[in-house]
Amino acid sequence: MLSKTKKFLRANKIYYDKEHLNPLMVPDHIYVLNFGLDEDDLNNRFIVEYTYTWTGRIKINKITIRLHNQVSPHEFRNETELLHYLKKHTKSSK
Repeated sequence: MLSKTKKFLRANKIYYDKEHLNPLMVPDHIYVLNFGLDEDDLNNRFIVEYTYTWTGRIKINKITIRLHNQVSPHEFRNETELLHYLKKHTKSSK
């Protein structure tokens, strides 16, 4: 899941750590990918809410990116929108 995003993070030398959460009260599954410029300081995160279709495929419902000290997170419908946002902001920060 999020293979293009992980390749983008590796290419830009950004560290990440991933974990799966299965909440009991909602039908969505949650995938959290913490990332940051230092291995010890992974204070940014992607939160992916997904479900499985009746054929067994993963359907992403929402991708939320929450950066360090950010009040309102950015939400995306799919991974291509997320990558477009990341590419635009990494070019402006360099």
